[in-house]
Amino acid sequence: MSSASPGIEPAGTPTITGTASGKRVLLAKPRGYCAGVDRAVIAVEKALEVYGAPVYVRKEIVHNKHVVETLRERGAIFVDETSEVPEGALVVFSAHGVSPMVHQEAAERNLRTIDATCPLVTKVHKEVNRFANDDYDILLIGHEGHEEVEGTAGEAPDKVQLVDKAEDVDKVEVRDPSKVIWLSQTTLSVDETMERVDQLRERFPNLLDPPSDDICYATTNRQVAVKAMAAECDLVLVVGSTNSSNSKRLVEVALKAGARASYLVDFAHEVDEAWLDGVTTVGVTSGASVPDELVMDLLAWLAERGYGDVNEVTTANEKITFAPPKELRKV
Repeated sequence: MSSASPGIEPAGTPTITGTASGKRVLLAKPRGYCAGVDRAVIAVEKALEVYGAPVYVRKEIVHNKHVVETLRERGAIFVDETSEVPEGALVVFSAHGVSPMVHQEAAERNLRTIDATCPLVTKVHKEVNRFANDDYDILLIGHEGHEEVEGTAGEAPDKVQLVDKAEDVDKVEVRDPSKVIWLSQTTLSVDETMERVDQLRERFPNLLDPPSDDICYATTNRQVAVKAMAAECDLVLVVGSTNSSNSKRLVEVALKAGARASYLVDFAHEVDEAWLDGVTTVGVTSGASVPDELVMDLLAWLAERGYGDVNEVTTANEKITFAPPKELRKV
C-alpha cells in the first residue's frame, strides 16, 4: 500500500542519528501490532469479558506465542478444527480467515461464531469470489499450509492454484491464458511477491493484476522501515514467532537490504550474546502480531549490555483502525 493510503502518513526521509563509534540501537517505526491483529485480540478479550470462559478459538488468533499464552491463561481454548468445539459453544475465527466450508461446519454444529478475520484478508476473499464468478483462473501467491492461504483458496478451490516457490510457476495450468489473475497472501515480502509475478507474466503475458494491493499496509510499512535502517546495522533482531509469516519476511528483508546478520526471537532471553560480538549497531523491529511490551523488554536487555543509545527510524505513521467484528458491535 502506498504512503497515500488512508490512515497512513508519510514520515519523509528517515534520519539516522547516533555516534558512529559507540554502541547504538536503531528502532524501526512502524513495528508491532497492526489494526487487524489489534481487532482480533480485542475480539477474544471482549468475548471473554461478555460471555465468560471458556471461549474457543479456531487456530491461533494471531501468530504470536506470548499473545496466545496470555489469552489461554484468561480462559481461551485454542483448537485446530471446528469439530473440537462442543456443540452450541462460542468460537472465534482467527485473523487469518476461514473458508466457507468452516462456516458451514460451524453452522451444522450450532456454534455461536465471532469472525475476527482481518478486513484486508476478507478483501482478498471477495476478490477470489469476484474473479471465480467471472470464470478466471486465479493464481494465489502464498505459502503452502498457511491458514490464510487455506481460507482464501477455500473460497473457490476449483479456480485457485497456489504458487509458493519459483518451481511452482512451471506447474501452473490454465484454461484460457487471456483470463488469468494473480492474488496474494497479505503477509508476504513485497519484493519476493513481485518476483513471482514477473515469472508468471513470462508464461502468461496477459496476467491481470489485483484491483488493489493484496499485501497489507502493515506488512509493507514494516518492510520499508527495515530497509531504511538495515544497511547501517551489524545485526537486526526481529521480535516475532516462527509461524508468523510477516515476521520471518522481516528477517529476509533485513539481510537483502544490507544487514550483516538478522535473527528472529520471541523473547529477549532468546538472544544469543555471541550474536553481539563485534556489533556496534543493532536494528530492532517486530512483526505485526507482536505487542510492543516484548520490544521494550528487548531494548532493556540490550541496554544492560551497553546498547542504551536508541534512535527511532520512522518511515510512516499509521492511524488505521478497524471496527470490531459485527457480532461484538452491540455489546
